[in-house]
Amino acid sequence: MATIIGAQIPNLPWQDKPEAFPYPVWRFDGNPIITRDNLFFANSIFNSAVVPFGGKFAGVFRVDTRTRDQILVAGFSDDGVRWTLDGKKLFEGYDPRLCEIDGAYYLTWVKLTPHGTVIGVAGTKDFVSWTEYEDACYPVARNGVLFPRRINGEYVLLIRPCDRGHTPYGDIFLLHSKDLTYWGKPRFVMAPQKNWEMTKVGAGPTPIETDRYWLMLYHGVLTSCNGFTYSMGAALLDKEEPWKVLHRADSFLLAPHELYECVGDVPNVVFPCAALADSRSGRIAVYYGAADTAVALAFTTVDDVIDYVLAHDCAGNVD
Repeated sequence: MATIIGAQIPNLPWQDKPEAFPYPVWRFDGNPIITRDNLFFANSIFNSAVVPFGGKFAGVFRVDTRTRDQILVAGFSDDGVRWTLDGKKLFEGYDPRLCEIDGAYYLTWVKLTPHGTVIGVAGTKDFVSWTEYEDACYPVARNGVLFPRRINGEYVLLIRPCDRGHTPYGDIFLLHSKDLTYWGKPRFVMAPQKNWEMTKVGAGPTPIETDRYWLMLYHGVLTSCNGFTYSMGAALLDKEEPWKVLHRADSFLLAPHELYECVGDVPNVVFPCAALADSRSGRIAVYYGAADTAVALAFTTVDDVIDYVLAHDCAGNVD
């Protein structure tokens, strides 16, 4: 059995796996949990980040407005399912991730500049006042995701370098920093390998630390005759050298199957951005964007995911 290294979250949102359900990840039967109706000026609310906060939950949410601007707003919840979103813009951009490091909460997101997309970094202790740091990648990158602690004394950030277009450059890399300002020592992590992810891969939620691995949930993209399909996969990274992929599932864990995942502003999208992990029970709640229109919730356990990865491993490593 695997052990999650981290905090206990006794009020983690949860629903037991349906009886005889054969897959490692299952959906909340109340999905979607957030829709455009949560804010009067929203065209859609989707790829968003959530963390435990003060015994409850806080988050940063991507809102595409009725003018089709892309902004981030804060939100709060008692139970992780029913959310109250603030209508005040925090930052321009999209696809936020959040993690807690040494008592502060750090936000990474995709910023839009005249020269392409870059990774913004900001910190807060209350989700009201924010300190913005220098951009981590300039130019050009998406899917900036911090590890939830320093590794060998340094902050570590997963990224997907790209160009000014939407699809080219499909590999995951990482960067190191001693101060959240100067980033360097890039390392290649992984590239698309199987058909379901062959167009590109990108880091998803904050990696989950276990006793043996970093568990990285990620999205992979297939290009078919009907366009892109975004699904969720999983890989296990080395604890001290997280650019080393020790094990990797050959197939997706969650793909667009339900109506709210298949129909929307961008059809056929499951895009994971946050995962709450309870160290006591091993339970994991995954928040994901559905069809670039709404926020949905899925559940798994650390053993369900790791067992699946090891049983369907395509990395070819022995550890």
